[in-house]
Amino acid sequence: MRGYTPSEAATRSGFSLDTLRYYEKIGLLSDIGRTSGGRRVFTDDDLSWLVLFRCLRDTGMPIAEMCRYAELARDGEHTAGQRQALLERHAERVEEQMRLLERQYDHLREKIRFYRASHGTA
Repeated sequence: MRGYTPSEAATRSGFSLDTLRYYEKIGLLSDIGRTSGGRRVFTDDDLSWLVLFRCLRDTGMPIAEMCRYAELARDGEHTAGQRQALLERHAERVEEQMRLLERQYDHLREKIRFYRASHGTA
C-alpha cells in the first residue's frame, strides 16, 4: 500500500495541512499511520476518506454530521442503513440548495438581459 506525506495528502485532497491536522484532532480522520520517526503517513484509504469529506464539505454538510458519518462507518457494516439515511438527508438539502440557486441564477440572468436591452449592449 502506498504511503503519502501530509503535503502529498493535502495536495491530492485539496485540503490544507492545517485542515488535515484539524480533521485528525477532532476524530474525523482516525488511525493515521506514523513512520518510525513519528511523521504521519496517509494511505490510499485515508485519501478515499478525504475525497468523501471534500464532497460533503463542498456540499455544505456540517462538521458534526461528517463526524457522525465517520463514526458510524468505523462502527461497522451494521450501521450502513444509518449512514445511508444521513447521506439521503444531506442530498435532500443539497437538492433544495440547487433549486434555490437555479431560481436565483435565473433572476440574475434576467437582470443582466434587462441591462443589456436598456443599454444596447450585446
